[in-house]
Amino acid sequence: MTEPSRRKPMAEQSTELRIAIMRLARRMRLQRDAELSATQFSALSWVVAEGPMTPGRLAEVEQVTPPSMNRTVNCLAEAGLVTREGSPDDGRKVLLRATDQGTAVVRETLRRRETWFAKRFAALSPDERAVLVSATDILRRFADQ
Repeated sequence: MTEPSRRKPMAEQSTELRIAIMRLARRMRLQRDAELSATQFSALSWVVAEGPMTPGRLAEVEQVTPPSMNRTVNCLAEAGLVTREGSPDDGRKVLLRATDQGTAVVRETLRRRETWFAKRFAALSPDERAVLVSATDILRRFADQ
């Protein structure tokens, strides 16, 4: 039997939590269209959620360099998931807009992820679900720092 987590050194607890979160994130990412990389799906999700945006703004929210985002956008455009169009406010700016196909890919992926997660969440005991619900705000704060 393993030692209870509360008796382990904080560094070990931190490492175990980090590994568990990374494994969970990896499993969740697998619940997407296999044709898209995680980076491409994330960028497409921003465009679907926020509406038309410039490639520069997309690079900013994704925290990547503009050249890197340009490669991602090129892949999404070639796949027919986003279009480039001129900005009505400034003809020099390009706006990215999700196509109907791009929106459908995001919605289907989110449905798959929700189904995958809900099935596992429902299999937990009520006490285990309560612990995870309580941890949600803490994990959100971690992610936002």
